[in-house]
Parts: sequence; structure tokens; C-alpha cells
Amino acid sequence: MLAMIYRGPYRVRTEQKPVPQIEHPNDAIVRVTRSAICGSDLHLYHGLVPDTRVGMTFGHEFTGVVEEIGSSVRNIKAGDQVLVPFNISCGSCMFCKKELYGNCHNTNPSATAIGGIFGYSHSAGGYDGGQAEYVRVPFADVGPWKIPEWMSLDDAVLLTDAYPTGYQAAEMGDIKENDTVVVFGAGPVGIFAAKSAWLMGAGRVIVIDHIDYRLEFIRNYANAEIYNFTQIGDVVLHIKKLTDGLGADVCIDAVGAEADGSFLHHLTGVKIPLQAGAPTALNWAIDSVRKGGTVSVVGVYGPTFNMVSIGNVLNKGLRINANQASVKRHLPRLIEHIKAGRISPKDIITHRIPLEEVSEGYHRFSSKLDNCIKTVMIPPKAA
Repeated sequence: MLAMIYRGPYRVRTEQKPVPQIEHPNDAIVRVTRSAICGSDLHLYHGLVPDTRVGMTFGHEFTGVVEEIGSSVRNIKAGDQVLVPFNISCGSCMFCKKELYGNCHNTNPSATAIGGIFGYSHSAGGYDGGQAEYVRVPFADVGPWKIPEWMSLDDAVLLTDAYPTGYQAAEMGDIKENDTVVVFGAGPVGIFAAKSAWLMGAGRVIVIDHIDYRLEFIRNYANAEIYNFTQIGDVVLHIKKLTDGLGADVCIDAVGAEADGSFLHHLTGVKIPLQAGAPTALNWAIDSVRKGGTVSVVGVYGPTFNMVSIGNVLNKGLRINANQASVKRHLPRLIEHIKAGRISPKDIITHRIPLEEVSEGYHRFSSKLDNCIKTVMIPPKAA
């Protein structure tokens, strides 16, 4: 089969790879119909995620058709069109029972924090991902979700990560009616976080980024106030001025490890990784939120040390909520929002390309070329 292959930082290409096989009675083999490039994939692409091995196939956002199932699988059958959440979860451990699917204890037993994730290095279990023609899906009775007949594949693929992650970012903000919400980052997750904030009752949504075309997109798509942080001076002071000197009620970090805006943090977190990513956006969120406010973190950071303003968290009495999105928990409500016309996830897709063009797709997305917001790849012979 054709698959994306990692060859080292900034080096990905498509090659032939063996078609995956059933390895356990709970497995399914899925023929991929759509896969997407996620902002989190760029951390892998840039060589920032520990234990990302040469030869791995990325891709944790994908839909497909079930080709084969193991003898124990009951909830899906060959021929079903499914979307596959990026979390690989067993459904039976204490964390899955609490619907913390991103923290499954059995799918990544060598780690004490994160569960298994498709195509996201051996730090997240070493599972090959969906930027390929076929993918093995473990615990196939738990993860795959049958796509409603009325739903487009382009909407469905965004339900595997980007939309649920943005939605959970807003949910973890515990937004109250008329709250002022500031979202740091105007990528796909930030876009969905801003859109979801309105659905949860926000009275004002502000988005901070430094890429003008992304800011314009989010202003039109999510009806948000936008500010380019390179043009406003002190970001924290600017937000305080916008909020009567108090700060926002809720701040959302939808950026993570590769944040721009601080030379010191970018140098020590990205260029010379002395800390697990540049926590610029996280520190802005902590400093910009009002006393007693909430900071929601869905931006991806590494598992080790970060220079974070923890003293301000304590002295301001902040609540910080953070996690990988538990996709399956959100799907019923998000599907309802799409069906009711409250949101159209597919509208953020700016590029649809063949899987064969994966190298160019990563380069375009990484370099912010051609007004790229979200890229979806279509494997050969996909419907």
C-alpha cells in the first residue's frame, strides 16, 4: 500500500509499505478515505516529539471503510463507513470508564500520562497512523464511529480530532453567559474553540495570532475580534485594556509547543530544546486571565520541564484545565450541531490533495503558504 513515511525532521514522503494485518481479535483493518494533516503533526515533522522513529506513518485524523474485522469485534462490520477518533482507547480501564479516552491505561502502558494515539511516535504507543491507504485499528469495538449517511466525509474527518479538541477547549474553560473568552492561536483548533465558545454562551470572543490570513479567516468563520500580537505591543497589557483592566474570564491556549512571541522561550523550547516547548501562549493566558478565572490548555507540550508562571496561577487563584480531547465523549453533541446547521467543520478545509503529494502538503502547512488552514489528503482509489 501507499503510505506516508517519516525519514527525519522536515523529511516525509510516500512509499510502499505492507498492508496491515489483523493482529488481535479486537482489531479492524480500515481502508482510508480521508486523512488530514494536524498542527500536532508538525511537532513530529519538525523533530520535536521524543521517540519519533524513521519509517513511521503519521496521521491521527482519518475516516475509512471497514475492510476486515477480528473475531471479537461486534459493533462494526465490513463495509461500514467510519470515522476513527485519534485516541486509541480500550473502553474498560478506569480512565475509559470515566470517559477520559485520551488517558487510556492499556493502549500505552509504558507511559504514565498519555494514552495511545494513532501515528504519534512511540511516546504515544508506536501505532502507525492513517496517512496511508490502510490502517490497523485496535479496540475496534470502542473507537470507530459509524458516519451518518447524511454527513460528508470532509465533515467526518474533522470530527476525529480538530473539532472535538476545539470544543473541549471551550468546554474546559467553563464558560458562563456573557463571559469574555480569549483564544491564543488561530489554527484549526483555535478556530473551533472560538466557534464553540459562542455555543456555550460567551459574550465576547477575542483571538490572538500573528498570521494575518488565519486571523481574517477566524473573524469571518467564528465572528471573533482579532489581534495580531506583532502589532499590539505587550499582549497582556492589551488584553487588560480590552477588559476594563481586569483580564478575560477565560483564556484558551490552542497553540502549544511551537509558539512564537518570545525569543527566549522559542530559543529554549524549539531551537535548543532545553524545555518541552515554548510556553509563550500559556504564560500569556495565565497573565491575561482575570483573578479567579480559568485557563484551558489543549496546545501540545512535551512531558518534561517548562518555564511556566506558576506563581501567578497561585496568587491569582486560577483554575487550569488541560487534557487531550476525549473525542468519543463529544461525538453525539457535535454531530447534532452539524446536523442542525450550527457549524460546518468542512468549511475550514482549504486544500484537498492526493496522498502522493504528502511532502508538499506538509511543507505548505508548516510554512503557512498559500493561505493554508487545513489540508485533507485523499488516498488512491478512495471514494
